[in-house]
Amino acid sequence: MRVRFWGLSFGLVPLRLSARVISLRVMPSKPHLRTLIYKRTHPGDPDAFGRFGIEDCMGQVRAWNFEAVIGVGGIGTQASSNRIDARVNWIGIGPHKHASPGMRGPIITFDRFVLFESAGPTFAGVAPRLARRLFDRNVRVLIHDVDEHERAEVAEILALAAKAPPSTKAAPRLSRSINNCRTPRCISSK
Repeated sequence: MRVRFWGLSFGLVPLRLSARVISLRVMPSKPHLRTLIYKRTHPGDPDAFGRFGIEDCMGQVRAWNFEAVIGVGGIGTQASSNRIDARVNWIGIGPHKHASPGMRGPIITFDRFVLFESAGPTFAGVAPRLARRLFDRNVRVLIHDVDEHERAEVAEILALAAKAPPSTKAAPRLSRSINNCRTPRCISSK
C-alpha cells in the first residue's frame, strides 16, 4: 500500500508494536533494562513497603540512572550473620525517585517490587557468571558493562519480579535508628 503525503509517496510496512505494562505505565519491550546490581550486608533497606534508601543504604548510588535494581547478599561475615549471604535478596523494576532531604540520595519506590531477604534464590544458582564476577572480583556495584551472557542472567532474575506488586507509596516514613547505613556498615560487604 502506498500513501501520498505532501506530494511524496511512501510505502507502508506493517508495524508491530511490542510493549510491557508495568503498573500503570507502559514501557516498551527492551532486550536489556539498565540494572543496578549491588551487594548488601544487612536486611531492612529496602523495607517491607518497598522503599529503597530508607536507611540511606547505597547513598548517592540511588541517584544514578537505572531502570531496575537487584540486591544480592554479600559473602562477608555481616551478610552471613544476617542470613542474606550469596542470595538474591530483592528486586525492583520501574523506579520512582523521591527527594529525601538530609539523606545522601533519594528514596526510591518501584512499579514492581519483591522482597526475598534470606528466602531468595542463591545468586550463583540463577546467575553463575554474574556471581563469579561480583564475588571473585569483589565487585560492590555493577550497573553497566555486562556481556551478552550476563545480560541474559539479569533478565532471568528480573523475570522473578515481572508480576510482583508495586511498592507501597503511602507507607509512613520509618526512623533511621537501628540500621543507620552510613560508612562503615555498608562498605564492609565482601
